[in-house]
Amino acid sequence: MLSSLHRLIFGVVLIGFLAWAFQAIVPPPPNICGAPNGPPITATRIKLRDGRHLAYAEHGVPKERAKYKFVFFHGFGYGRNDGSFATPEITEELGLYLVSFDRPGYGESDPDPKRTLKSTAFDVEELADQLGLGSKFYVIGNSMGGQVVWACLKFISHRLAGAILVAPVVNYWLPGFPNNLAKEAYYEQLPQDQWAVGVAHYTPWLTYWWNTQKWFPASSVIAQKPKLSPPDVKILTALLARHERTPKKDVTQQGVYESLVRDMMVGFGSWEFDPMDLANPFLENEGSVHLWHGNEDGLVPVTLQRYIAGRLPWIHYHEVPDAGHFLPYADGMRETIFKTLLLGEK
Repeated sequence: MLSSLHRLIFGVVLIGFLAWAFQAIVPPPPNICGAPNGPPITATRIKLRDGRHLAYAEHGVPKERAKYKFVFFHGFGYGRNDGSFATPEITEELGLYLVSFDRPGYGESDPDPKRTLKSTAFDVEELADQLGLGSKFYVIGNSMGGQVVWACLKFISHRLAGAILVAPVVNYWLPGFPNNLAKEAYYEQLPQDQWAVGVAHYTPWLTYWWNTQKWFPASSVIAQKPKLSPPDVKILTALLARHERTPKKDVTQQGVYESLVRDMMVGFGSWEFDPMDLANPFLENEGSVHLWHGNEDGLVPVTLQRYIAGRLPWIHYHEVPDAGHFLPYADGMRETIFKTLLLGEK
């Protein structure tokens, strides 16, 4: 009798635990913009071929009189309004038009449950076509947005006039990296980030739970306590004082899963390609690719960028001394980045 009671109690507890675990692991459905009880649609959007919408914002000079047209890819936890990467001064001086968009699941862009780097590259091409950017345009990606630049170089390189990667987040599991180098760089992260990106790579179905549970530290970036170098602390303090580069809550309004968590799953998952296998898309020097990185970046190890640059000699690699992950926001850096690509200045 007692044994049967014990089995019954154990069974009830097990069922309860499994029900709790299922609820904890499975993310809630996205809160779609424009749906009943969902966030309102306030942005300008385009409708893609598969029915999804991309929200975008335009910056710089009017498209009709622009000399150079760029598509900008925002970083982790930011959105389309981060397109102020190009300052008013430099946009006027060079005649820059820049369109930025909420990557799928961010802000007011519909989630893409099948999102990959390849699918995002084709989203970029469709955005450019619907906005009439011409047969060729420039791309620029900051931090996590740099991974989209790699995808554009792989899948739509024939549409590019040039490309800029600024402190691009690196996937430690790219097959082109020597194991010892990738391992050494991986362990330069905070322990909690080693766990967070490891979960995103090896058990992506646990990524949402890992970054929302309270037992273990989640991603330091999601927790807004990232590993910052002294140069970054200085720059970030100044930016926050000017109310620049402040993450907005509305970028995750459709759900943390479809924005931040899926970013991690895609960014640290198995890619459809290895950037180190890419061929030079500008064999006639009709364009160029530039990669900028600070040698004191506490979030993305500089050693991996050096290795990529060494494997791809056609990339113009710029390592900035005494600079961290927020290097483009140092005085004059954004101007330098654009002028180096467009005018050949050094």
